[in-house]
Amino acid sequence: MRRASWFALPALLLGLALAARGDDKDGGAVVTLDGLRSRAPAGWKQETPGNRMRYAQFRLPKQGDDKADGELVVFKGLGGSARDNVKRWKGMFQPPAGKSIDDVAKVQEIKIGGRDAVYLDVSGTYVVKLRPFDPNSPTEKRPDYRMLAVQWEGPQDVYQIRLTGPAKTVAHYKKGFDDWLQGFKK
Repeated sequence: MRRASWFALPALLLGLALAARGDDKDGGAVVTLDGLRSRAPAGWKQETPGNRMRYAQFRLPKQGDDKADGELVVFKGLGGSARDNVKRWKGMFQPPAGKSIDDVAKVQEIKIGGRDAVYLDVSGTYVVKLRPFDPNSPTEKRPDYRMLAVQWEGPQDVYQIRLTGPAKTVAHYKKGFDDWLQGFKK
């Protein structure tokens, strides 16, 4: 009986350490934007940002028969008005035949942490520029994609948050994305 308690102690300490780090089964990484915090859903896989422009980055595992994962990226301190960025984000998509980009895009105003934000939901063929700032970069077309993109002006900085991926995968994660945005609090 006494020996069993010695074996249980390391397991208990490990469990407490993981819970303190935020690695418990109930949620993912905590993201902080201008002092406001929100815990990412457990299924989001935090990654090291792919370049210096990215503040945070997550991989969202593909769903069903989708061929690619979704990607969520947070950019901090980049320029451009919400109107300019929404226009640019819409320009990354080609609508299905017979439709305009405004037929497949919805823009709305929301609040994040009590502050105004602009939210775009757009779908169609995603035209990816493989080297975004190179005017001669080749592009790749990814049909049946969707992007949820937000521009939020925090108390100190401007943030752009984009969830992009196959339409079914993005649809699967949309509620968690929306809840995560609404969860930002002090």
